[in-house]
Amino acid sequence: MNNLLLECKNVCKNYGQKEALKDINISLPSGKIIGLLGKNGSGKTTLIKAINGLLSIDKGEILIDGKVVGTESKKIISYLPERTYLSMHEKVKDIIEYFSDFYDDFDSDKAYKLLDNLKIKADDKLSVMSKGMKEKVQLVLVMSRKAKLYILDEPMGGVDPATRDYILNTILNNFDDGSTILMSTHLISDIERVLDEVIFIDDGKITRYEDADKLRDESGKSIDEVFREEFKC
Repeated sequence: MNNLLLECKNVCKNYGQKEALKDINISLPSGKIIGLLGKNGSGKTTLIKAINGLLSIDKGEILIDGKVVGTESKKIISYLPERTYLSMHEKVKDIIEYFSDFYDDFDSDKAYKLLDNLKIKADDKLSVMSKGMKEKVQLVLVMSRKAKLYILDEPMGGVDPATRDYILNTILNNFDDGSTILMSTHLISDIERVLDEVIFIDDGKITRYEDADKLRDESGKSIDEVFREEFKC
């Protein structure tokens, strides 16, 4: 039986009068690829930021590998935010050096190997790269850590289909079997083939949390089709 890696218990978050998260209860095991699926504005990023300790919750509890969110939990999470936090004026090699100094589990050799596969030079600055290349560099940095939990917020957003394929393959080939990936997206058809479990979130509430194959078998439809039916405008 898989150990629980992430537990959210009755998690609530308000922005003034708006309830952004409403009694979120999820328990994520180790060794899975899990899709956090919802429309824009459904609460995906708010939940992810709470798990990463980037915003405080108003009620409930979040445990990462049995630890409350804080310094220790951040050591085992590798996080890809929706928007880049990297300095556009830095060279790639300087960013790798920074990550190597900051994270004990960062593998510089792996990072350089992945960059070489992309034909990205270590002396290149982010400012001269296309959006797709910047996305790839950021993904390389995230996947070059030996983390227990990888949290990827919209890793496919804003890039072309060929780049999406590369990003997905990089994710699949560069995480340990015992680790878990929580991947937020609204581009479900691009990733559903790799998902072990799916979480549907809408208006700050979890509406489904199911095994991906079971959902397909019982509905006779793809996850993308089920999602579109449930969340019709």
